[in-house]
Amino acid sequence: MNKNDETNAKKKMECSDASLGNEEVKSEEKTSETHVADMDKPAIEENTEDLLKKKEEELKDVFDRMQRIAAEYDNFRKRTLKEKERIYTDSLCEIVAKFLPVADNLERAIKAAENDEGQGLKEGISLVYKQLMEVLEKLDVKPIDAVGTSFDPELHDAVMHDEDDTKENNMVVEEFLKGYIYKDEIVIRHSIVKVVN
Repeated sequence: MNKNDETNAKKKMECSDASLGNEEVKSEEKTSETHVADMDKPAIEENTEDLLKKKEEELKDVFDRMQRIAAEYDNFRKRTLKEKERIYTDSLCEIVAKFLPVADNLERAIKAAENDEGQGLKEGISLVYKQLMEVLEKLDVKPIDAVGTSFDPELHDAVMHDEDDTKENNMVVEEFLKGYIYKDEIVIRHSIVKVVN
């Protein structure tokens, strides 16, 4: 073996040692990467689960807010509808109340015409009164029954009292001014009556 061969052999050995070292380093790197990757899998899964839970909670919050908004809107709609009905009812009652003196005067004219000779006038006024009552009835406005009924402070306003043993206590015996009620629940005007004690 000459010197050249000896040098080449040394170089080969060094190269093989170096390549062995490189392989060991590469093997260690792969092992550490695999180990890091194995360690990251649970962390990644945990992060994914946390993120999923967070998104589910956000979705639940959004859904709850949507439900509350829908309920608020439904309540608003119902409240608005009731308010419209109340405004309509109040307006109607106010208008009808303005017509009632006309009805009262027509009734008085009919009673006055009974005593007079003017039968034609009485019939004409009676027809006008009947027509007015029909219009009021179409608007769900009816006269309150008073005479012969038991006194009800919700419907009647007693201005006189009378004593009569033949009549029941708190019985309405006379009506001075007719009362009117809307839809059998809202009193437009109380009946002015005389009550037996």
